Amino acid sequence: MTFNRILPAAVFLGALIVLFLALPARDSLGRPLPVALALGAAFGIVLQRSRFCFWCNAADWFRDRNPSGLIAILAALAAGAVGHWVIAGAWLPDPSTGRLPPDAHIGPVSLTLAAGAFVFGLGMAVSGSCISAHFYRLGEGAYGSVIALAGAAVGFVLGFLSWNWLWLNDVISARVIWLPAFLGHDGALVLTLTLIGALWLILRQRGAGASTPAGRWPGVLGGLLVGFIATLAWFRIGPLGVTAELGSLSRTAAVDLGLLPDTLLGLDGLRGCATVVKEALLSRNGVFVLGLVLGAAAAAHAAGDWKPAFPAVRDVPRLFMGGVMLGWGAMVALGCTVGVILSGIMVGALSGWVFAVACLAGAWTGWRLRAARQSA
Repeated sequence: MTFNRILPAAVFLGALIVLFLALPARDSLGRPLPVALALGAAFGIVLQRSRFCFWCNAADWFRDRNPSGLIAILAALAAGAVGHWVIAGAWLPDPSTGRLPPDAHIGPVSLTLAAGAFVFGLGMAVSGSCISAHFYRLGEGAYGSVIALAGAAVGFVLGFLSWNWLWLNDVISARVIWLPAFLGHDGALVLTLTLIGALWLILRQRGAGASTPAGRWPGVLGGLLVGFIATLAWFRIGPLGVTAELGSLSRTAAVDLGLLPDTLLGLDGLRGCATVVKEALLSRNGVFVLGLVLGAAAAAHAAGDWKPAFPAVRDVPRLFMGGVMLGWGAMVALGCTVGVILSGIMVGALSGWVFAVACLAGAWTGWRLRAARQSA
């Protein structure tokens, strides 16, 4: 590791340490902000070093039948499912009471959820990343992600504007299905691990051979670490998610501009990456995302992956429109690949599986459209 790598990496790590010491001990809801920063930094480092990117992993499979990235996601789900099983069993020993575990991302299963996930998958294909990967790629110097995230903010506003119609015509009648309420904690874990194992076997049998990008951590290691971080996050600060702060900033700006209706029907009573009109500067999710970006930047510099790049002018509309799809999909689905797939499936929410299937279908559709356009 050369001095040119060590110095900037040390600067970002130093910034994380200063912020850790300077942050208030807790936010307005009593959640520890320094812990959120530390977990965000760890998450960013793992994402960057293991290339844990839902779109990249899916595209590797679509293009080359390389299963390593998707297997990494399955490893994260398996590790996190075990961790969430331990916590949920301790917090709510009898899951059949009709209560849900605290803050868990267990959303309603609806056509709106599937539509949002499908559009989110399209947005991944168009913009080149999911929202969490756009954040960690900021730490690698991919400034095109700024355009995509700006588009996502607009997409959130469009989602808020469409929400009341979706609520009245679909979401209001949807059921919230938590598998442990029907199968018990142990039964839900066995079912989850069985599905994950079956998917792993399919990927191994149909894959063309796994490979790890040069200089990166093995995907399975990254996945296991993601599952561990997700478990710690739920135990200490809340379920893993990356869109709540972006959505809250978008909602606050739209309210200030008088763009939104006075009431967003039922929204604030649903589980997921909650958005609120911001009344405090610091939030646990905002601090988590800040830690993610700084942690990814430190890891990228240390590994020589810091490669600043501005998007070509012709790519700006694509990045922005892909971001709009990401934002709209994340808003109406109450989260993204991290907040719904990871946190949802880990805790036993059927909504996580529905999002995963619809999102993968959207990603495949987007990949096919891009491939057809490039070959034309």
